[in-house]
Amino acid sequence: MIRRACAIGFLVMALFIGTVWAEEKCDGLYGEGDHTFSLATGSPGELGILKELAEAFSKETKTKLCWTKAGSGQSLKLLQDKKVDMIMVHAPAAEKKAIADGWAANRKLIGSNEFYIVGPANDPAKIGEAKTAADAYSKIAGSQAKFFSRGDSSGTHKKEMDIWKKAAIDPQGPWYVVTKDFMTATLKRANQENGYFMTDSSTWAAEKQNLPNLKILFRGDPYLVNTYHTLSQPEGATPGQKWAVRFIEFVASDKGQKILSDFGKDKHGEGLYNDANYAKQYDK
Repeated sequence: MIRRACAIGFLVMALFIGTVWAEEKCDGLYGEGDHTFSLATGSPGELGILKELAEAFSKETKTKLCWTKAGSGQSLKLLQDKKVDMIMVHAPAAEKKAIADGWAANRKLIGSNEFYIVGPANDPAKIGEAKTAADAYSKIAGSQAKFFSRGDSSGTHKKEMDIWKKAAIDPQGPWYVVTKDFMTATLKRANQENGYFMTDSSTWAAEKQNLPNLKILFRGDPYLVNTYHTLSQPEGATPGQKWAVRFIEFVASDKGQKILSDFGKDKHGEGLYNDANYAKQYDK
């Protein structure tokens, strides 16, 4: 009996430690309930829209969402390695390949924002005169004005590299600074060092009051529209997969879309994301 009691005690302790360890791995844990599912994303987590969506979902389902902070490239890798139940990303070509290869499912358009190229107010590279994003990048490279790149295989970095390719430029040299950091941190560094950076409009709206040395210098190229999709594990691949699918359905619902499109209006005077209905015109 004593041995059996000890064994049960050790099992309970192991389960407790495992639960605590799992929750400690989360960069955010949102909602209350007996069921937990995991999601990897970058800016939506940093800016708070993920928390708001997860807490609304939890009220209906009694679930907890464990957020792992990762850019689109790393998020896709985490999904492929079955480290998370779902992801929220903006890397369309890689997303489509994941679906075709069979290790991802339930790709759903949920919204969009756009990229701005921001920089010093005096605009030393004169990108304010550019006609396209590739033209703006050409001007930056030609002037060798300081430019910050995340360099982390995130959706932002992938888009940046596509634009350099369109401009037929291989960026390198002391003017081209790779941070290996997330959106907000890189944006703040560009502000501190008076450099150019391509940021998403959501992060800009949330942080612009803290960035006195930067202003939007180029925007409006349709190529800079940034569509967000969700992807989940295939059915049965991970324990939280079914809750991830239900969360995708919630985010795509009228209620979820209203939460997404209204997010930020009270604090920043403008929404940080467009809904899927708006985004679908740019979804390719």
